[in-house]
Amino acid sequence: MIYRSPFPDVKIPDDVSLTDFVLADAATRGDKPALINGVTDEVTSFAEVIAAVSAVANSLARRGFGQGDVFAFYGANSPEYAIAFMAVGKLGGIVTTVNPLYTERELQHQLENSGASFLITNEDFFGRASAAAQAAGITQLYVFGKIEGATPFADLLVSDQNAPVSPAAQIKPRTDLVALPYSSGTTGLAKGVMLTHYNLIANLQQLAGLSPGSDFVVTEDDTLIGVLPFFHIYGMIMMLFSLMRGGTLVTLPRFDLEHFLTTLERYKVTYAHMVPPIVLLMSKHPAVDQYNLTHLRQVICGAAPLGKDVATNVAERLGVRVNQAWGMTELSPVGHMNPDPPETIDTSSVGPCVPNAESKIIDLDSGEMLGPNERGELCQRGPHVMAGYLNEPEATEHSIDEEGWLHTGDIAYANDAGYVWVVDRAKELIKYKGFQVAPAELEAVILTHDAVADVAVVGIQDEEAGELPKAFVVTKDIRPEDVDDQLAANIQSFVAEQVAHYKKIRAIEFIGSIPKSASGKILRRELVEH
Repeated sequence: MIYRSPFPDVKIPDDVSLTDFVLADAATRGDKPALINGVTDEVTSFAEVIAAVSAVANSLARRGFGQGDVFAFYGANSPEYAIAFMAVGKLGGIVTTVNPLYTERELQHQLENSGASFLITNEDFFGRASAAAQAAGITQLYVFGKIEGATPFADLLVSDQNAPVSPAAQIKPRTDLVALPYSSGTTGLAKGVMLTHYNLIANLQQLAGLSPGSDFVVTEDDTLIGVLPFFHIYGMIMMLFSLMRGGTLVTLPRFDLEHFLTTLERYKVTYAHMVPPIVLLMSKHPAVDQYNLTHLRQVICGAAPLGKDVATNVAERLGVRVNQAWGMTELSPVGHMNPDPPETIDTSSVGPCVPNAESKIIDLDSGEMLGPNERGELCQRGPHVMAGYLNEPEATEHSIDEEGWLHTGDIAYANDAGYVWVVDRAKELIKYKGFQVAPAELEAVILTHDAVADVAVVGIQDEEAGELPKAFVVTKDIRPEDVDDQLAANIQSFVAEQVAHYKKIRAIEFIGSIPKSASGKILRRELVEH
């Protein structure tokens, strides 16, 4: 069965660049704050964003950056990051966003693989950036701030803003790339995900078309918090969407609970995009009660599965609406989102397709299409599906079939209305005596235990069973070395009472923290190797 969105299709223009599309209404917003630096409190208005984007684009063009060139961004969130991103897009260039936690070797690999010729970074990451740039043969090195050996970003803002960019970029939105983020690499070498202007414009329009006329969609009256890293597709699309919709975005360079809560309170943030680890903290940490968060009305959670109990706890504790989304870099990124109001929502569901998209569930072995409530691999097609993996034709062919379906590798099921529940990643399923065990399902159960602050479940090899479910547990108030066997037994009994026998936790190890990517995904490979 093929599922479509309950919302009408939206118009997706194919004659405009991403930058011009995002800033189409910016001039009418004038002095309204567009970007606020949450560290320095510096405010950039929409009018100033337009001027800055134009100035940076002109400066880069004079320095030899042009259409089709690749610019690597290796830095933390800031208003300047957003401005530079749009300036590159205005020139018809391609931004390859790099995780600022990457080592010199990892950064060098992405620089070389992407074909980047320009690199911008922060002062804190300059040592690694400079060394990697030199190894990759990059001479055009810029920095947000000021440091010897790189051109300050501020120099790019010194330009005749009225001077035309020459030569003018002749952008073909359907085929020209604008972003080249890299997949997480948790299941192998990271690959460049080729996203066109049209891909990202499509997803922005798809998001705007969800639940039209309701208060679910960002408006000019909203203030958002930009703590999700812009290098990740989730943070990237959130940044672009805020600017497109006329919201005010407060940027933070990294997540720190106290600073995060202070920013929510100080700027009266109304709309917050989060990942499960942050939602979990918001549901359990006592510090949350010390802040006035009454202005916050909407929480969107994505990037990893969110347990229903955790979502309910946050909604009740903060008096907010909590909605879950699902997507991946290859979908620009949002494929499903649950826009339902609080009185009817099932927070465990990622909801229906976004407009202009189709989904189906297929059998893992045969590839045959399945019906409602049957579990299999989730596939999706639509205008937001990537152009492919950079220089990886075989991987592209393996991921996108001849009919345009992207095979996501996520295990899911849908009801008759097309609402989807994502169970887990196909490659993360634990096989216990032939039975499939989903780690995310067990994690959602364990997180409801009073003593548990965080958890990850993986499969460990066993001669008899094949694999055994093992839980790595972070406790709330006890150091790992002080935990006794009684607590482990208590957690195992707690889980056993709520799941089928083959899903029981067979081993528990207490650790200080769960390794996760910047987007909040559990790095299960590290735990398995551990």
